[in-house]
Amino acid sequence: MSETTFRKFDPWRPAPVKEESRRQVMQSHYFNVDQVSFDSSKVGHFERFIVEENNGDTVGIIALTDDGLIPLVEQYRLPTHRWTLEIPAGHAANSNERPHDVAVRKLREEAGYEAKEFVQIVRFINTPSFSTQHTAVFFASGLTAVERGELGPETPRPDVRLITPEEASDMILNGTIVDAKTIIAIMRLREHLEAEHAEHAGAHPRLIQRIAKARAERKAK
Repeated sequence: MSETTFRKFDPWRPAPVKEESRRQVMQSHYFNVDQVSFDSSKVGHFERFIVEENNGDTVGIIALTDDGLIPLVEQYRLPTHRWTLEIPAGHAANSNERPHDVAVRKLREEAGYEAKEFVQIVRFINTPSFSTQHTAVFFASGLTAVERGELGPETPRPDVRLITPEEASDMILNGTIVDAKTIIAIMRLREHLEAEHAEHAGAHPRLIQRIAKARAERKAK
């Protein structure tokens, strides 16, 4: 039975186990897999396989057009044998490519847009139970449509859908959008927009006006 605690949470307090050894068993461009041996005072020796991120964070981009629409990309995902709706995302091409540079490149390649501004709005650990992989999500605004590039063999040139933040939230609730980074990005975007609205109460910023107009036009169709 778990014990209830009221102490202040400290993510870096001493570990309950000690790492004894580590051996790399697989290496790839995006991640490596290590076989790690641990010792615990309660259970003794045990081993785990840990996925170590390579070439930095995964980078996702939640973008908003001047009409208040979010570009989502249709991706076929080999491990799950299904199509998903996702924000544009990817990894660094090499160790010198910064997260901001990845955001610029992937928004252009996957969604077909360039942006005047990129702001990181959230960073999270994907699956801390077995991986060190982080994802950084950028909010992109001031979009201009450009030619898209070719991607991987499973989805050489993915289709792009433009939806409102409200529609995106509905698609999360009804199970259409299941990709974790996309769900987190959409929720964070709505908080970002609501904060902007509250900050400019009475002035009603142009971004909010454009979103409201786009929603009304789509409902009228």
